[in-house]
Amino acid sequence: MNDTNKTILVTGCAGFIGSNFVPYFLDKYENYNIVNLDLLTYAGNLENLKEVENHSRYKFIKGDICNRELVEFIFTEYDIQGVIHFAAESHVDNSIKNPAVFVETNVKGTFTLLDVAYKHWMDAPFKYKEKYSQTNSTSNIQHPTLPRFHHISTDEVYGTLSDDPTDLFTEETPYAPNSPYSASKASSDMIVRSYQETYGLNTVITNCSNNYGPKQHDEKLIPTIIRKCLAGEPIPIYGDGKNIRDWLYVLDHCKGIDLVYHTGKEANVYNIGGRNERTNLQIVDSITSILDEKVPRENNKSYKELITFVEDRAGHDKRYAIDATKLENELGWRADENFDSGIVKTVDWYLRKYLEQ
Repeated sequence: MNDTNKTILVTGCAGFIGSNFVPYFLDKYENYNIVNLDLLTYAGNLENLKEVENHSRYKFIKGDICNRELVEFIFTEYDIQGVIHFAAESHVDNSIKNPAVFVETNVKGTFTLLDVAYKHWMDAPFKYKEKYSQTNSTSNIQHPTLPRFHHISTDEVYGTLSDDPTDLFTEETPYAPNSPYSASKASSDMIVRSYQETYGLNTVITNCSNNYGPKQHDEKLIPTIIRKCLAGEPIPIYGDGKNIRDWLYVLDHCKGIDLVYHTGKEANVYNIGGRNERTNLQIVDSITSILDEKVPRENNKSYKELITFVEDRAGHDKRYAIDATKLENELGWRADENFDSGIVKTVDWYLRKYLEQ
């Protein structure tokens, strides 16, 4: 790693979004080193990071964000001057079955990172160490040169929306989480806020809509649809399939994170959404239509006949949709992909993955 570069800690890089973010970030910036701390649970896969595993400005450390001794070592050993925090348990079904691990990782893990960052970067509340700033930090003044803690969160903390298309999540929407997963993320958001308000830690939070694209874990909706189609197996769809989500192409999300980390206002929250609302049935319809054209079935029937409705999951939110106006107007972010273009790229990536196995 380059000793003259600023080194940031990026947690959970072996997961879906992190493994897309790291290659993007290393390619764009030459003045950063990245230390990746990841426990490699079931959703983490180092194969996702093959393209950067030997990169001179990248270091992987296997470990738990709840392990304070390890986190303190990393901050000291690598002089960490920024955190982008992806690491989280994130599957709603798993949170219903085993909520304890979600509280442990998402709440305690976020607290551990925040507390170590505060003690490493600051001498006292609202006073950064001399090497970072000649002036004291205050909670209402932006200090873009100071070390920053960027917490990656989710739109699920806001609960559910009505069917009214003008009803959207904004940064002012009250939190109303409905699953152990979303409750644990809401809790971690609040802990981040507390370190900003109580200690003056330079924080930002981004809440994103449903991501899709390359490297997503097989258990998620879009990879599951593709995998089941290729295997000729039933495609499981919860309830009536009319639950609505706003879909965001993962690289567009990475670009939004980049913008907020570098230019977002301290102590602010930014929502990142794709403005691509689709029901689960519409997602299946899009994917099966693409597959019907690219890899037609031997019996010449549509993959759509594989759709199978299964019992809805507990606490299943009806609709999510994000208003990204603040991010667009303040920082100039725009999604490059609409759903029609992004889903084709996504299906092509998974076809290469599954057909090569």
